[in-house]
Amino acid sequence: MADAFDYIVVGAGTAGCLLANRLSADPNVSVLLLEAGGRDNYPWIHIPVGYLYCISNPRTDWCFTTDAEPGLGGRSLAYPRGKVLGGCSSINGMIYMRGQARDYDQWRQMGCTGWGWDDVLPYFRKPEDYYRGADEMHGAGGEWRVEEARVRWDILDAFQDAAQAVGIPKVDDFNRGDNEGSSYFKVNQRAGVRWNASKAFLKPVRNRKNLSVETGAHVRRLIISEGRVTGLAFEQNGTAREAQCRREVVLAAGAIGSPHILELSGIGRGDVLQAAGIPVVCEQPFVGENLQDHLQLRCAYKVSGIRTLNEQASRLTGKAAIALEYLVSRSGPMSMAPSQLGLFTRSDASRETPNLQYHVQPLSLEKFGDPVHPFPAFTASVCNLRPDSRGSVHAVSDDFRRQPAIRPNYLSTDSDRQVAADAIRLTRRIVDQPALQRYRPEEFKPGPDYRTEEELVEAAGRIGTTIFHPVGTCRMGADDRAVVDARLKMRGISGLRIADASVMPSITSGNTNSPTLMIAEKAAMMMLEDGR
Repeated sequence: MADAFDYIVVGAGTAGCLLANRLSADPNVSVLLLEAGGRDNYPWIHIPVGYLYCISNPRTDWCFTTDAEPGLGGRSLAYPRGKVLGGCSSINGMIYMRGQARDYDQWRQMGCTGWGWDDVLPYFRKPEDYYRGADEMHGAGGEWRVEEARVRWDILDAFQDAAQAVGIPKVDDFNRGDNEGSSYFKVNQRAGVRWNASKAFLKPVRNRKNLSVETGAHVRRLIISEGRVTGLAFEQNGTAREAQCRREVVLAAGAIGSPHILELSGIGRGDVLQAAGIPVVCEQPFVGENLQDHLQLRCAYKVSGIRTLNEQASRLTGKAAIALEYLVSRSGPMSMAPSQLGLFTRSDASRETPNLQYHVQPLSLEKFGDPVHPFPAFTASVCNLRPDSRGSVHAVSDDFRRQPAIRPNYLSTDSDRQVAADAIRLTRRIVDQPALQRYRPEEFKPGPDYRTEEELVEAAGRIGTTIFHPVGTCRMGADDRAVVDARLKMRGISGLRIADASVMPSITSGNTNSPTLMIAEKAAMMMLEDGR
């Protein structure tokens, strides 16, 4: 490895893989991509159902946990983040979702010039390879493959019919700016195999002579000289190393990793840094603040007279049939994303656009990673797309190996508690429709005894869990609370940008992986422009 590079990208996740691809396309610049995890050669990464074996597995997951959450009855949650080439795109739910045009127009109104829907749409389309081909909203021929799911379930079709009966229309495409309605999710797969960012953006260019990729490289801190980032220190296989940077370092370590690296480098809120034993280099009081996440409420119902995955996956013969179907046709349950049917709707009529998202599954289990229940059941997970609650991510030590404190602060506002209660009520309205009633659904999570407003909020705290969408901890903006500006440059420190989900000023209305890819695409363009 050379000692100095033009660009250093920290984190080979969704954003980092694309950044390395785009920046190294210029043969006149050198690029170093650092990844704390290992190669994405673990077979379960590539089989869609393998997320069950990748999450909470230290081979592929940082295995973070949150602090005890008051809004969740004092529970601490597992907080998966990808620690492998491809990052979260190697362990996530593979759902291709952009969010709503309104999300990005509001970013623009918040002072993020150049980030409105019309501005960002080209950066969604550029890397896309949409299975139906290109049109005014979708791209084709790019690296980021988008296909239809290769499985359907009668119980999900019945849920979709029931949702239509309460006014939620069936639609074909969630990704045209208005995602209201119900549809099976489109997925980042190619012929039933996970399509992660490493396959899409890194593997095709690994032989470029101007691109160095280092795995097992855990960043300790940025090197800062006279207000400029000039390189970084990292540990690789137990050896302390340094790399110098001639142009820019770009953090793409995600909403947990990027603020943590800043604080380890002395960039952040003074009292937080001092408490962690870290000297203050640059006072930036909002680093690590503004954490937002989607809290999913997992409502579950027993059914009869209709097939669900529970029965098949509970039997040895059923598991064998599932494996055989995938081996022969790359379809069936092993090709499934964690959630198959999606719905976007409003918790009440006053909402301008949908503020709820459902992930509906033909199965049930006690908690993620547990075996499925032995009885037929389905789960309707519903999340508030625009939570008002704000949390934080902060270093607790100067030891780079120690995870930061993660405090999502779920259900900490009256408005979030109200939406949670309304979401459970709406789920019950859908289930009460004839399309589902014919299968005699019995609610067992949270349970029919929760009825009053206070009881429903308590229920939300009992069944709520993360849906793995942390954003916002290095937010973009034009005001004094922003960590980066609209060109993603760090305020107060030169030679440094951030290009990942941490820069989102507000969370998008849906799954956050592809918006993160869009951010990286736009960031690469801006970096190349500024480097000319």
